[in-house]
Amino acid sequence: MIVLVVGLFGLAVNAASPVPSQRPLRPEVESFIEEMAYKHRFNRQALRRVFRQAQPLPAVIRAISTPGTARPWHEFRTLYLDERRIAGGIEFWRRNAATLARAQQEYGVPEEIIVATIGVETFYGRNIGSFKVLEALSMLAFDYPPRAALFRAELEEFLLLIRETGFDVSGIRGSYAGAMGIPQFLPSSYRKYAIDFDGDGRPDLWRSPGDAIGSVANYYRAFGWQYGATIAVQAEATGNEVDGVLADGIKPHASIAELRRRGIVPLAPVEEEAPAALVMVEAESGPQYWLGLQNFYVITRYNRSVNYALVVDELARELRSRVQETRGTPLDQQRQ
Repeated sequence: MIVLVVGLFGLAVNAASPVPSQRPLRPEVESFIEEMAYKHRFNRQALRRVFRQAQPLPAVIRAISTPGTARPWHEFRTLYLDERRIAGGIEFWRRNAATLARAQQEYGVPEEIIVATIGVETFYGRNIGSFKVLEALSMLAFDYPPRAALFRAELEEFLLLIRETGFDVSGIRGSYAGAMGIPQFLPSSYRKYAIDFDGDGRPDLWRSPGDAIGSVANYYRAFGWQYGATIAVQAEATGNEVDGVLADGIKPHASIAELRRRGIVPLAPVEEEAPAALVMVEAESGPQYWLGLQNFYVITRYNRSVNYALVVDELARELRSRVQETRGTPLDQQRQ
């Protein structure tokens, strides 16, 4: 990687990049630059050079306005539970079996959940995104008012990450939302949860499956993953209190026993005292209800979509079943 470091508190920028014009920057961008200089001692001129290189990306606004996770459940599910993704997950598991086993042992997160998460995010590292992260985050920070505060904070985290790692600020690519690497971490998550799991001295979520595996496990543990606990169970929901229970949100807030008394009946065995939340998705036959427990809520900390958490859970269970078949021994017995 060819870089040029501009100033003691500047940024690494590609030395081959053309010198940007001295066009004035928007007032909100100048305000952000001033804030970064004051809070983090960034070089103002280096940041101006960086932002003058950034090109507007209207496609980012279009993409975030119509996210794929907003599809009805029966449509969303088919995108991720097909034979190609299942086969890819089995192969990814096979290639990284020792690393996945170590991550489970150290962090208490099952191999299949790690694999399924990476499979849903980037098809096991094949599709890590084509948007320049600087440009995507800039568009969302300054041109998307509904979530500008969030993405302004992520832009701040991104610049701090660049300074810490020495990566080329204009060369890093990711999703339309600025998520990066094999596990699609936002900059704040990269700085907090990315770990060096392959032992080469630094976390690299673009090129190291090992680091990606360890980082996903670290992320889930940080949000309270409970090893061996149920993730979600389908439920019947009847009576006058269903809408009120749904309105209580996706964070577990009532025991299964209490939810039974309110007309919510799980369709699979689950501990009566376990806290849960009721969620609803759009199936082909109409509304479908699920009880999400603590681990379901943890998956939604990765992506706040109910569809996302359900598909990670179902893909993980399918992968586990297929791997058990190929090995001939249940994974629970293998772990013992």
